[in-house]
Amino acid sequence: MSNLTALQFVTKENFKENLNTLIKYINTCEKNSLITAPELCLTGYSYDKLQEAYEASVAAIEVLKNLSIHKTIVLTMITLNKKYQKYQNTAFVFSQGDIIYKQSKAKLFNLNDESKYFLQADTKDIKLFNVNGFKVAILICFELRFIRLWIQLQTADIILIPSMWGVLRKQNLEQLSQALAVANQCYVIVSNSSNDNMAKSSAIISPFGKVVMYDEKEIIQTSFHPLDIKKMRRYLDVGIN
Repeated sequence: MSNLTALQFVTKENFKENLNTLIKYINTCEKNSLITAPELCLTGYSYDKLQEAYEASVAAIEVLKNLSIHKTIVLTMITLNKKYQKYQNTAFVFSQGDIIYKQSKAKLFNLNDESKYFLQADTKDIKLFNVNGFKVAILICFELRFIRLWIQLQTADIILIPSMWGVLRKQNLEQLSQALAVANQCYVIVSNSSNDNMAKSSAIISPFGKVVMYDEKEIIQTSFHPLDIKKMRRYLDVGIN
């Protein structure tokens, strides 16, 4: 894994157009990139047509598997929990042509009525997973606000934050994501929507707190330097191993 990438683009009402946009940006990324896309970038929340959004998400899976042969792709999509027959907002990690990890959103944002339409997952299922030998974790949008989840993921090398974070709380997104990188001495990748009512603020933040952020770009990239994690944790030892 040599490059870290945050995508930042507008989600439109046309699901097929959104998928084509995502494919276009993924194809511009180099091999061995870790790519994070905004929360529900293929469909948006689409409360008025959740079944259609779910079907569009399912249809995208094989496409994303094929795109992930030489890249790792992370995004959230609408899934159906068959046990409870309720929809969920679920992060998928595609790598080496397959799905290597899934995690449903455990902290729903009730100002957006998420709990009316989605089944809430268990925070115990927010775990570390392996990508090319590195420990990676995901916090989906609103989950970033819960400090106990930072502690739960304290040994992660990289924390990914796919988001649809509103513009009214733009400063909060920037402050929290930067604080997480410094507190956990890890890389943080924020991939936020760039719709008009969204904060943008997509960024890649190093363990030293260096921020690469561009509101006007669709693709934000930096090189991945794993030694920076070791250096930070060795020289400013706060007990993270």
